[in-house]
Amino acid sequence: MSLAPRLDLRQSQSLVMTPQLQQAIKLLALSNLEIEAFIAEELEKNPLLEAGSAEEVRESDPEGDFDGEAPEPTDALTGLNGGSEDAPLDVDYAEETFHHDSPSDMIGAEGAGAQGMDGALGLAGTGAGGDGGDIQETLAGTESLADHLTAQAGSVLSGDDLLIAGHIIDALDEAGYLTLPLLDIAERLGAPLGQVERVLAVVQTFDPTGIGARDLAECLALQAQEADRYDPCMRKLIANLDLLARGDLPRLRRICGVDEEDMADMIRELRAYDPKPGLRFAPSETQPVVPDIFVAPTIRGGWAVELNNATLPRLIVNRSYYAELAGAAQDKSSKAWLNDSLQSANWLMKALDQRARTIIKVSSEIVKQQEAFFRQGVEHLRPLTLRTIAEAIGMHESTVSRVTSNKYLACPRGLFELKYFFTSAIQSADGGEAASAQAVKSHIAKLIGEEAPDAILSDDSLVDLLRERGFDIARRTVAKYREALGLGSSVQRRRQKKLAG
Repeated sequence: MSLAPRLDLRQSQSLVMTPQLQQAIKLLALSNLEIEAFIAEELEKNPLLEAGSAEEVRESDPEGDFDGEAPEPTDALTGLNGGSEDAPLDVDYAEETFHHDSPSDMIGAEGAGAQGMDGALGLAGTGAGGDGGDIQETLAGTESLADHLTAQAGSVLSGDDLLIAGHIIDALDEAGYLTLPLLDIAERLGAPLGQVERVLAVVQTFDPTGIGARDLAECLALQAQEADRYDPCMRKLIANLDLLARGDLPRLRRICGVDEEDMADMIRELRAYDPKPGLRFAPSETQPVVPDIFVAPTIRGGWAVELNNATLPRLIVNRSYYAELAGAAQDKSSKAWLNDSLQSANWLMKALDQRARTIIKVSSEIVKQQEAFFRQGVEHLRPLTLRTIAEAIGMHESTVSRVTSNKYLACPRGLFELKYFFTSAIQSADGGEAASAQAVKSHIAKLIGEEAPDAILSDDSLVDLLRERGFDIARRTVAKYREALGLGSSVQRRRQKKLAG
């Protein structure tokens, strides 16, 4: 074996992804709103790109790609790597290290929501919602909780008391509860504890009622006092909220010294109170979901699938401006920059076109596979995986995963995320076709919704009823699906119906 240095020639194949191609793949996973933001950035960076109408796009497109017709969809990003226009670019992403995606065939958000004290009591918040105008105008004009309380404090307090009230207001959380011990506030301000307690008592008289409470019991007690219902019986009931949460009504009646009718009235009174009074002053701005794809039935009995072009600005390449700049450019760097801008603009136009084709192709196959859902509802949703769609349209499942990420489909049955249509299979009890997990969840929710207060269904009973409907499902799976739907156990549901009665 020779240890001397030498030169060897080797021939090998490797997959090289250009920055443009990596960006094009990234575009697949973006929603229409994210694409809109991306295009806005490109318009600022590239002087050759302009937003225009559909007519301007057709006039400015030299290759005739935008001819107003829906072209035959091809695989994602075909030809963007400089290869043949007919050769699909659909690499096996799972074998490469260009990204960290982990495609999943199932919707895995199945967390069981624990029911807290508020849920057990069934307390309803009295938020500031209602019929109004534009949501942005409403949010912009909403007064904050701190401002609302500070204005009230300034009208009744002054001097040191006003300073202490300001610190107490700053220590309130968004629900209106005092999060700091009074002793800490007193030590921080160097004020007597008794003075801080007296100022807190004043703050607790402010609107909304229940503000400044240190726990749920104090919050409800303040509201009961305001309603002139804080009698000894109500005081004992509020002091034993843990028994109410457990549904131990006989023991509560003995402690409070009331009969069943009075206990029912007291519980109804508690439900009318707001356990989080500060939340009405802390509205959270929610981003509305905008559909990326529209699906509608046609007069011939099929389905029309189209993109939501309203959220996608039309782009044109200003070639006259390019010619003007090219004639004025003298040095090599200016010409190189101009050519790069033109190449980038042309690439973006083609990348967006290929993205649209790929989304339409994947969405059309989903509609084809789940046609029973669109016609008859969620109970007819079929089991579906990314691989099934990928094999049907000749793509890799990672490509399908990107296309279905962060995309929403609007149809006559509502607005659904594309991932919603991919669910695991539940075997049929009679050996027939497997059912979708979403369809089974729909049956579970329907059975629980129809149960009588004196005949609460246990998980074992649900298993038997589902088996009668043709679903072979284990008890632990029923419990998992029930918890994913936010439905309590039979014991919890019996307790809630008992309290509601």
